[in-house]
Amino acid sequence: MPCEAMNYDVVIVGGGPSGLAAAINLKHLCQVHNQDLSIALLEKGSSIGANIISGCVMDPIGLTELIPNWKDLNFPVNVPVTSEKLLFLTKNLTLKIPCPKDWKNNGNYIISLSQLCVRLGEFAEELGVEIYPGFPVVKTIIENDVVMGVITGEVGLNKEGKQTANYQPGIEIRAKQVILAEGCRGSISKEIIEYFHLESSFSNQTYGLGIKEIWQIDRAKHNKGLIIHSIGYPLNNLAYGGGFLYHLENDKIAVGLVCSLDYKNPYLNPYEEFQKFKLHPEIKKFLINGKRIEYGARSVVEGGLAAIPKLSFPGGVLVGDSAGFLNVPKIKGVHNAIKSGMIAANSVFEAIKTNQKEATSYYENFKNSWLYDNLYKVRNIRPAFQYKLLGGLIYTAIDYYIFKGMAPWTFKVKVKDNERLVNSKGCKIIKYMKPDNKITFDKSSSVYLANIIHDDNQPCHLKLKNKKLPIEVNLKYYAAIETRYCPAGVYEIVKDSNNENKLHINAQNCVHCKACDIKDPCQNINWTPPEAGSGPQYTEM
Repeated sequence: MPCEAMNYDVVIVGGGPSGLAAAINLKHLCQVHNQDLSIALLEKGSSIGANIISGCVMDPIGLTELIPNWKDLNFPVNVPVTSEKLLFLTKNLTLKIPCPKDWKNNGNYIISLSQLCVRLGEFAEELGVEIYPGFPVVKTIIENDVVMGVITGEVGLNKEGKQTANYQPGIEIRAKQVILAEGCRGSISKEIIEYFHLESSFSNQTYGLGIKEIWQIDRAKHNKGLIIHSIGYPLNNLAYGGGFLYHLENDKIAVGLVCSLDYKNPYLNPYEEFQKFKLHPEIKKFLINGKRIEYGARSVVEGGLAAIPKLSFPGGVLVGDSAGFLNVPKIKGVHNAIKSGMIAANSVFEAIKTNQKEATSYYENFKNSWLYDNLYKVRNIRPAFQYKLLGGLIYTAIDYYIFKGMAPWTFKVKVKDNERLVNSKGCKIIKYMKPDNKITFDKSSSVYLANIIHDDNQPCHLKLKNKKLPIEVNLKYYAAIETRYCPAGVYEIVKDSNNENKLHINAQNCVHCKACDIKDPCQNINWTPPEAGSGPQYTEM
């Protein structure tokens, strides 16, 4: 069956904060300049916000620039930070450490990013943006080395990839400009970066895996507006990262751990490290007699300014975490995502107005913004943790207090995350405790709380380039690392009919975290969007 074709001025891939901000700002520009651009926003989740997850403490500067009167418009930004703690943890002890003044959270808010995106989506539609949830993009249209649009995924294929009675072909959506706002390790963004050689020539991108739960806790233990950040235990020198605990409204808290994906020991299990974190006395005291409500996980981009790729290409731009605008030391990304979407919108609007194929002004506009300054001052801090926890902490103090972010050098990350793994035979096996089903839980019960929708009779969206490598390489040299870095139990080693080892993929468990696409040592797993609307159905993340 032939593809249906649709035409727009701009198509935006992804309904997160950067994509929605780009759409809104484009419509604002249309109003100011008395023009009209047709804008389609495609979101792979079943609804706006369904696949969105973040920490999340938000600096409101981006939202205020985008929608100055947001406080009057029923935006779900209701919990200002009232107090905060930065803690260094050992297994049983807690040391409170001073937080640099510029990194404090005065004036910031604890929010649910999924709920914020729902409201941003409503606001965008009121301005005339056409939003299509449940439309994953699986391919770009490239003609004469120019991106001319995108193609959405087919519906109604069975496990073998054959058409069923419910088959519908994808839709070809052509546009003058394509804005890629897929978030961290977006499947289309990854292909575009490779096709146009957009990668930073200076420093490799690096990533982290964030794991998060929402809990309902005892009212007596709740302190609305309190945020806690921690470093040290349980990761220590195993990996860069830390924990967080945020007190939301209605006696709810968000608790989570971010673990870098550049760790060396294949026995490390980020999910189990999160369970250990919850058992620390400083964290556990809030969770006792509480109830888990929701669970999720997502990779985050940690490379910083030096790893940001070229932002524009013929026919489109990269925004938000598709480019890597997270401020890692501040643990803030939402305001940067919104700002990047706004900057991109200005550049795309100008490119369309002047009939340019590429929005070449995007990088210069970015460099002249507070977003660039925000990232420049902290550009060396995450890379410094290549030299373990103590080295990173010492450099952070020197960089902040002596050089004030203006050191005359920029650190490089020379090795990709998946290349840092070492042979499991030379590594210490890390043993983890069994879950107590009160504070700690197994993966299957956690995945249940991600509310995943997934038709089992669809093609597997986790594509193996070589089906032999999981056994011949990953199992042999890395003790089947995919069974540990995945926080959803997607991968397991089973015996086939010949009693030989085989990798089994439980695609229905996938929470779209992208850790497999990033950390697989052979880069053998390619994460692609599953059938329309599949994946987690977050409501409070």
